[in-house]
Amino acid sequence: MGRPVTLFTGQWADLTIETMCQKAKDFGYDGLELCCWGDHMEIDKADQKYCNDRIALLKKYDLNLYAISNHLVGQCVCDQIDERHKSILPDYIWGDGDPEGVRQRAAAEMINTGKVAKRLGLDTVVGFTGSSIWHLLYAFPPGSQETIDKGYEDFARRWKPILDEYEKMGVKFALEVHPTEIAFDIESAKRALKALDNHPAFGFNYDPSHLGYQHVDYVRFIYEFADRIFHVHMKDVYWSDVPTTVGVFGGHIPFGDNRRYWNFRSMGRGNINFENIMRALNDIQYTGSLSVEWEDSGMNREAGAAESCEFVRYSDFDPSDIAFDDAMQKE
Repeated sequence: MGRPVTLFTGQWADLTIETMCQKAKDFGYDGLELCCWGDHMEIDKADQKYCNDRIALLKKYDLNLYAISNHLVGQCVCDQIDERHKSILPDYIWGDGDPEGVRQRAAAEMINTGKVAKRLGLDTVVGFTGSSIWHLLYAFPPGSQETIDKGYEDFARRWKPILDEYEKMGVKFALEVHPTEIAFDIESAKRALKALDNHPAFGFNYDPSHLGYQHVDYVRFIYEFADRIFHVHMKDVYWSDVPTTVGVFGGHIPFGDNRRYWNFRSMGRGNINFENIMRALNDIQYTGSLSVEWEDSGMNREAGAAESCEFVRYSDFDPSDIAFDDAMQKE
């Protein structure tokens, strides 16, 4: 199909934006999905001139921009804020650290992110939502469904005003379905949509890696939300087929440790079946970019990013425009 193959810069924010452009070009990518941390896309500085300069910089390296992503700030819109969040937020969002103040400033920043996307000529912001109820996942001490319902109500109350502004701007928000978010599997994604009354500006960034190790049907996800997949991350993950000493919850063991039941891996080196994903994306007529989110603690990232670009290009293909058995029949 020749869908654009892009590189998400979130794991490369230790490099300057120009260095990242040069590397992405050398790796063979068509463009970038810029993260909103480091100096890649600075929302507080991103007036029209800044945005024009970013587009010009990408063009200098024959790259296009397909989306911007503000996962870190988005996480703080609904989360129960603690010291961990200070390390991922700009100082002007953290402020004095008062939790409700942080959430309010994060919400305002997500609206500003939509405005920046518009200035860049984009229609998609990718990110996280956070969740006030993630800590209740294991359901012990026992809780009630009423408590969970209140978590989804809190999500809707905080995100509907953001999404209303996005709708006015003609911009969409694509939640990366992911543990610690309000939606982390198929059923919780349905519940999030219902909580928002199926808001037209809300959909998903499809990333199979976060579903696969949970044993969620990551191909079915595509069909379940065919009209809500606004963006796609290409990321692979490995999980063991034999028992390990660290289970699906991660055991407080760092990524990359081979005692873990699962770890993210470079494209084509994990367990995700990208053949079936591409066929499903063809079925729903997804024509957007395929954005590599490269994460593999056991592999050199430059070698992995270049290899992943080649893997995605090889894996992508056009759907057939004929029935293969037509040639067997008389006219």
